[in-house]
Amino acid sequence: MAELRTEEFLVNMGPHHPSTHGVCRLILTMDGEKVVAIEPVIGYLHRAIEKICENRTYPQCTPLMDRFEYVTAMATEHVYALAVEKLAGLEVPERAEYLRVIMVELNRIASHLIFWGVTAMDVGAYTPFLYGLREREDIMDLFEITCGQRLTYNYIRIGGVSKDIPPEFVPKCREFVKMMWSKFSDYEGLLNGNPIFLGRMKDIGVLTPEAAIAYGASGPVLRASGVKYDVRRNDPYSVYDKFDFEIPTQPNGDCYDRFIQRLDEMKESLKIIEQALDNLPEGDIKCKVKPKLKPPEGEVYSRIESARGEMGVYIRSDGTTKPMRVKLRGSSYNHLMLVPEISTDVLIADVVAIFATLDIIMPEVDR
Repeated sequence: MAELRTEEFLVNMGPHHPSTHGVCRLILTMDGEKVVAIEPVIGYLHRAIEKICENRTYPQCTPLMDRFEYVTAMATEHVYALAVEKLAGLEVPERAEYLRVIMVELNRIASHLIFWGVTAMDVGAYTPFLYGLREREDIMDLFEITCGQRLTYNYIRIGGVSKDIPPEFVPKCREFVKMMWSKFSDYEGLLNGNPIFLGRMKDIGVLTPEAAIAYGASGPVLRASGVKYDVRRNDPYSVYDKFDFEIPTQPNGDCYDRFIQRLDEMKESLKIIEQALDNLPEGDIKCKVKPKLKPPEGEVYSRIESARGEMGVYIRSDGTTKPMRVKLRGSSYNHLMLVPEISTDVLIADVVAIFATLDIIMPEVDR
């Protein structure tokens, strides 16, 4: 009897496939249902944000940061403001820093809620997506009463924030925090012990600590592989050194651990928000910044812990009102490079779960 032979073939996943979370193209080399190799193809979303910034004044760059990583736009504004303030020697009022932390941590929770719901939906569970959007709406309402926007905020400015919080913000935020704590039993009960979900996630896409470090992974992806590293703790910025919070990690580095990691991190963000509300100081919300800001010649790199990992801004100043060079660092680029590393010898359905749990946002890749 003649031996049956199979022939490899190529499959394009994206750039319009819903599971690629934007305009990303994955070229899959398949042997039947088995993935032999993956090649990510990027560039479909490139908007030259860095070069546009080099033709704008320093304050004019802030709205552009919102588009760099729109799911946690508060964080992108924060890291840019920190870089310019460091370059120009500006001292930000403490109240402004507390407000920044509250907004960024709320935005982190909103991002993780989207991740939690979309990841579940990508592997076939629709209810968590509705739950995640439901709670995220409350955060968007808090942002709307503060700055009038729900996605791209232009709220964190050079020297502080654009405006103070309204009187109803603190009670509404406390109400949200209390409500959010009560939801985790629902979240964990929906999927964490579901045998179908466990079969899709456990021991799939295992990322070792060594590989995570070698590829420059950061944030929840790195910590889900057991590496206890968080910029907020290891290289404190803003007023994060004033808060008591844990850095959760997971032991196995698979899709399930990356999924659970975000749930654990939401709890720590709630702790930070509670402490920030309890200790919110009075005072100014912005320091004095010259209308035509001209930082001295020099260069600076600022980094923060965003919802996806380390986010950085490099600026080189030539002493004029416009930055000479701007370079943005988004963690999604490094995480996309992990896809070929941890997605060989898996089923095509597993690629969807792996891509989802890496939580890649394409504007961070195509800057």
